[in-house]
Amino acid sequence: MKIRVLGSAAGGGFPQWNWYCADCRGVRAGKASLQRRTQSSIAVSADGDRWTLVNASPDILQQFQHFAGTWPTEGLRGCGIESVVLVDAQIDHTTGLYMLREKGSPWPIWSTDPVFEDLTRGNPILHLLEHYCGVARQPIPLDGRSFHPQGAARLNWRAMPLLSAAPPYSPHRGNPVPGDNIGLTIIDPASGRRVFYAPGLAEVDDAVFDAMRSADCVMVDGTFWTDDEMISLGLSKKRARDIGHLAQSGPGGMIEQLARLPRHVRRVLIHINNTNPILDDSSAERTALTAAGIEVAFDGMEITL
Repeated sequence: MKIRVLGSAAGGGFPQWNWYCADCRGVRAGKASLQRRTQSSIAVSADGDRWTLVNASPDILQQFQHFAGTWPTEGLRGCGIESVVLVDAQIDHTTGLYMLREKGSPWPIWSTDPVFEDLTRGNPILHLLEHYCGVARQPIPLDGRSFHPQGAARLNWRAMPLLSAAPPYSPHRGNPVPGDNIGLTIIDPASGRRVFYAPGLAEVDDAVFDAMRSADCVMVDGTFWTDDEMISLGLSKKRARDIGHLAQSGPGGMIEQLARLPRHVRRVLIHINNTNPILDDSSAERTALTAAGIEVAFDGMEITL
């Protein structure tokens, strides 16, 4: 199984277009310990030739330009990506679908029922695509059964509902339902190796921890360093947990949760907000992660299991 990190940042990317924070200024100025990041998305393959896209970032065209696995190899049109799996209906995970409208046949798009509702009612992007390439919607089961998205169908994919918040445009905003946000366990039946992927994760309950503990690699929420990060900057009245993210630091934070895993499990943070000091390789926070055996995903990162 091969995983390619197409984008590793949270919504807005890094640097975010309208931010004048020290790190955003630093990356624009070319500071060596900072690197640009596009918005969160990965591609998964069983053979390195055919791929499944997980989340369609607003930066999808830029990401495809930098990843040869997506390039056409024959005919006038084509793509190494054969289907799209969505873990939620958030803007930073779905807006890229607009950019994929030139496909010559309907896109197989895998989603839970609540996400499908969000993308046909609150933000009807799937209806819009019907005027272009079309959509072949595929339901993601939430009962533990495996599903097999095109491009990486040899792998066994399983979805787990996660505690989260639906997008502001969702018909059930303020009334969360299972399937608003999911984590994915992807298993290679040939080797038995598996990855757990959850870019939005507000709580590590027993079921989530079991999925993490059983994995060979976890790629989990790295959005915020502190729970009050946005409050302390004067940008929000909500804590990280309130908007569906478990901060790295503090009691019960992601660092403590990852420390509970067996030593062989590879630990990777993804979906990192531009306010998070771990984006600077030279920061004390990044040093603390390294000491804890935790990696920070970057655009172009490749993982083979």
